[in-house]
Amino acid sequence: MTKRAAAQQLPVEKLRKKTDIDALGFSTTEEISKLDEFVGQKRAVSAISFGLEVESKGYNIFVLGNPGSGRTTYSLERLRTAAKKRPAPDDWVYVYNFDDPGQPLAVNLPAGKGKALGTAFEELLEELKVSISKAFEKSQYEDAKAQLVKEFQEEVNQLMEDVKSWAAENEFALKRTPQGFVNIPLKEEEGENGEKIKREIQQEEFESLSEEEQKKWQKKSEEVSQKTLDTLRKIRDLEKGLKERIVKLEAEICRNAITPYLQDVKEKFGTTDMLCAWIDKLTEDIIENFSIFVAAAKDETAEIDFTRYTVNVFVCNDPGDGAPVIWETNPTYYNLSGKVEYESRQGYLYTDFRKIVSGAFQKANGGFLVIDAEKVLLNFMSWEALKRVLRTGEANIENLGEQYGAVPVASLRPQPIPINLKVVMVGTPYLYALLQYYDPEFQKMFKIKADFDTDMKRTPETEKQMAQFVAACVCRESGLHFDASGVAEVIDWSCRFAEEQDRISTEFNRITEMIVEASAWAKAEQASIVNRDHVRKAVEEKKFRSNLIQERIARAFEDGVIRIDTQGEVVGQINGLSVVDLMDYRFGHPSRITANVFMGQEGVVNIEREVKMTGPIHNKGLLILTSYLGRTYAQDMPLSLSAHLTFEQTYGGIDGDSASSTELYCLLSALSGVPLKQGIAVTGSVDQFGNIQPIGGVNEKIEGFFQYCEHGGLTGKQGVLIPVQNIRHLMLEQKVIDAVSEGKFTVWAVSTIDEGIEALTGTAASTIHRKVKNRLKKWMKEAGKLKKKYNVRQEEDNGDGSE
Repeated sequence: MTKRAAAQQLPVEKLRKKTDIDALGFSTTEEISKLDEFVGQKRAVSAISFGLEVESKGYNIFVLGNPGSGRTTYSLERLRTAAKKRPAPDDWVYVYNFDDPGQPLAVNLPAGKGKALGTAFEELLEELKVSISKAFEKSQYEDAKAQLVKEFQEEVNQLMEDVKSWAAENEFALKRTPQGFVNIPLKEEEGENGEKIKREIQQEEFESLSEEEQKKWQKKSEEVSQKTLDTLRKIRDLEKGLKERIVKLEAEICRNAITPYLQDVKEKFGTTDMLCAWIDKLTEDIIENFSIFVAAAKDETAEIDFTRYTVNVFVCNDPGDGAPVIWETNPTYYNLSGKVEYESRQGYLYTDFRKIVSGAFQKANGGFLVIDAEKVLLNFMSWEALKRVLRTGEANIENLGEQYGAVPVASLRPQPIPINLKVVMVGTPYLYALLQYYDPEFQKMFKIKADFDTDMKRTPETEKQMAQFVAACVCRESGLHFDASGVAEVIDWSCRFAEEQDRISTEFNRITEMIVEASAWAKAEQASIVNRDHVRKAVEEKKFRSNLIQERIARAFEDGVIRIDTQGEVVGQINGLSVVDLMDYRFGHPSRITANVFMGQEGVVNIEREVKMTGPIHNKGLLILTSYLGRTYAQDMPLSLSAHLTFEQTYGGIDGDSASSTELYCLLSALSGVPLKQGIAVTGSVDQFGNIQPIGGVNEKIEGFFQYCEHGGLTGKQGVLIPVQNIRHLMLEQKVIDAVSEGKFTVWAVSTIDEGIEALTGTAASTIHRKVKNRLKKWMKEAGKLKKKYNVRQEEDNGDGSE
């Protein structure tokens, strides 16, 4: 005869796995060496290291993990370490484009030279004003210019004398009038002394001449006019030549004045052909516009725009800092791509190349850019901008108004800058899955997946690493050092947070909070070291700050508003356990589940389900429960019953299948008539074969029921029934463990429905099943008799038996 399996009464050692203080090997964290690796994230660390080594296109890194796992902190630290070993990338400046002012030019310089170039041109501008002004104030320039003008006047006078002499020889006189030169015919006559003189013919005399003579004079006049025009044309050419010689003279003087300064700038910064070519164009522009420098030197209040001779230092890197690591916490489109700013002047918007502002793409060029995936996706056009940069390898600065405005607005179009950076995007596993599913380009651009786990295996080695983490955190936060008991308590609490005895949580943000708060409580008590009691104090106080709703529910139980029986026995009534999750705090709460059974064909009916208060997982558990009843009791007869189940005094939604075994126990009690012990609460789901399956939140559920039992008085017969698979998840708080060790409270583990029903009733499972079977048979027989009686009555009412 085989021995029947029974529920395991768990010893204290099974309820919480404690850290061996002696095995830690130190007295206080002050003795511990610095942590030289990231704890518990071997997979993620390896992925990030590999991603940093690969320089090929598309090998950007997506760091995924839950917030608080240290994913961002580690990524930044790792990138900064790697960046220091890399050379600093070039600086970039934007300068005025003398050929096309609407497209400013991007010029690169060695790291650290950009800011120096901007300063040099600011100083150069002031020096050029003085130098050019002095050059044109010298007598050498005035004398040279006067000599050119004198030579020009002499040539003009000679030409005019020649044309006048030629006209006189042809019997015409030239006279200048406001309308131009006039040809007047000359008539030769004898003077008073008999000499021959030439006299101008008057208009009346000319008109009195014969037509033939008039034509003769007119022909000659045309020849003189043509000669005069030829001479004036020569004078204009001479005047043009004079201007050219003056301009050449001025250019030569200006060039001589500015060349030493510009040559000095070239020697210091002219490391690229593009910058040298731009300085040459700038030189020519200064020569063409030297007068504005002279005017500015003479009148300091004159409003003269020298903007095009300055430099916009766009990106500047320190050559001693290595490659840049930019953490963009607000990745809007403009913060990433850069922008062209505008200034309002008398109602008009004005901009120039100096108002081109760099974004994270340009600042991180040659290094690393760290961004939050969720924030990028929430900001309009940011994700598209990021993909465009990674796809094309260059960053264009385009204002969104140009692309999406109702009316196209003319603006600057700065020359794109070539981009070579590695993007590290931080996000949750859910966002990673969404991007993979909805964006076909995502996998091409982020080929490295660095997955941060939520917990790590608990070993003596990882426990020591956690101790090193505590020591590092204490130093970083300027807190008190922990002794070995305090560190052990932090490790135990981390396992509790991971919900498993053999796993330690790697959500280091939460662990850091606990370390800081424990240190604060130790300081408040004027202690010099943090011990186990201070850590427990921190846990309790943190719980107190968050458990207001839990206390209100418990108070309703204490006042008799909520009915939960923790003593005695009742048929068809049981205490189920659920977890209330407030995001920052979770707590267990018992619910009274009742069952009524009676003859009928409805089957198992869950009242909450009928009024749509349950979720699909809970409904699945109910259907599995029904399947178990059919398998167990309806192999040789139809299952004929009506059963109504409900969660009493529950007014919110219900989901999850952790109460399916509880509901089955309650139903078996109602069907068999055997009462259930109310001092035992139950959790666990059930499969179709009656096997108990594990659930979540086992610690909170046990502690929640313990609180209710503690209020009514612990009798030693109270406890909780949990799935055997959940033993490994037990990390109960100390007061529960103390009660168990004193025999006041018990935790049982079961693997089947039979084990559970025996623990709840104190009756053999075979007896329970027999009673249920007998009652179902009885109802089936009664139903058959009633049906037969009903059919006979129907025949009598019909008389001849016809329908």
